[in-house]
Amino acid sequence: MKRLMFKKWLLVMLTIMVMTTVIQPMKAGAAAFDLEAESAILVDAQTGKILFKKNIDAILPTASMTKMMSEYLILEAINEERINWDQQVPISDFVRSLSLQTALSNVPLRQDETYTVENLYQSVAIYSANASTIALAELIAGSETAFVKMMNDKAAELGLDDYEFVNSTGLNNSDLQGNHPEGTGETAENMMSARATAKLAFHLINDYPEVLDTASIPTLTFQAGPDEVIEMQNWNWMLPGIVAQHDYEGIDGLKTGYTAAAGNAFTGTAERNGMRFISVVMRTGTRDDRFNETRKLLDYGFNNFNHIEVIDAGFAPEGLESIPVTAGKEKEVSISSVDPLSTVVKKGEEELYHAELFLNESLFNENGEIQAPFEAGTEVGSLALIYDGEQTEEFLYASQKAEVSVVTDVAVEKAGWFSMTMRAIGGFFQGVWSGVANTVKGWF
Repeated sequence: MKRLMFKKWLLVMLTIMVMTTVIQPMKAGAAAFDLEAESAILVDAQTGKILFKKNIDAILPTASMTKMMSEYLILEAINEERINWDQQVPISDFVRSLSLQTALSNVPLRQDETYTVENLYQSVAIYSANASTIALAELIAGSETAFVKMMNDKAAELGLDDYEFVNSTGLNNSDLQGNHPEGTGETAENMMSARATAKLAFHLINDYPEVLDTASIPTLTFQAGPDEVIEMQNWNWMLPGIVAQHDYEGIDGLKTGYTAAAGNAFTGTAERNGMRFISVVMRTGTRDDRFNETRKLLDYGFNNFNHIEVIDAGFAPEGLESIPVTAGKEKEVSISSVDPLSTVVKKGEEELYHAELFLNESLFNENGEIQAPFEAGTEVGSLALIYDGEQTEEFLYASQKAEVSVVTDVAVEKAGWFSMTMRAIGGFFQGVWSGVANTVKGWF
């Protein structure tokens, strides 16, 4: 019976009504505005919840939004100390030649000049400099071909699903003067869906938030040579002071893109009052359009959603404030949530959520007891926020949900030999007494 009850406890869990007035999540894509883009998505940057979607699984050319993956690998190499910001970057003959193509986005690079990783990274993140991207790819991987393999491997690791990387820049391979990475087509382009692009931006922002420190710089001077200075103006015209009509409060990234095949695309991100959104628009008509449509998406997010804290940190589920312990000095231990439980909800649509406690069954024996010894803060499960309405919430990843860890509040040491023996003796006599009592009962 104890085992069956415990199984039910684990599978059904505990339903806790946490509030009487919470906001019902909207059906993604049900926004009351027309978005002039072939594909688009709006995502909460904290939880990965999708708030708007349009044709988000269509695989389209990404143009220079590709550089978000290059930036991810650059920042990863910095954080793993495989390269450093002050390190000098060699300029190959091909990189020198490509950097002089003014029809492409570039800063001119010289082979008799010294450039650091930081110099070139800034030109990539702010000015979308293509030759600088390849120079950094060659530094990190030895060749752009090897770097492209790293890009595809990282995409698989991050679970992007809908992608193909053929170069580090987002240019069409035909622009690379016959020097496109080995094993890729002469006219191939990088491809991703809007969902995959949002996933990449989600990881870039959350894994390496310092990316926004550079992406948010409106203009910066690049010293190409002793007498050659380039004023790099950020291609993200929504940053303040670049193109007044596109200024947007809270915008601080992330990456534009354009090729003839891709059209005008933009992955944006903005934060207001502690709430950050990620937006992607693909195949808009003009440069202005990619910012106009992004404004619609971000306005929709900020005007219609709130980020609210549903449960405080340290929450102890009613009826399960503690769990039983076996072989410990204590027979039970209290548990509570580590962090506040919060989510993004739509304004004005009232509905109920409930919180469910999910315990890690592998930590418990068949009697529902956790084995001592263990430390304070041992994770025993999670507290998840569940929506009960007819519509389903959608996230970038199927595994994502609003949840926080539940841990033991104190440590419990293993009971000594004497304590365990006395418990066994006590259990034995309790069993004997119960047997006698039942026998006596049968006499009457």
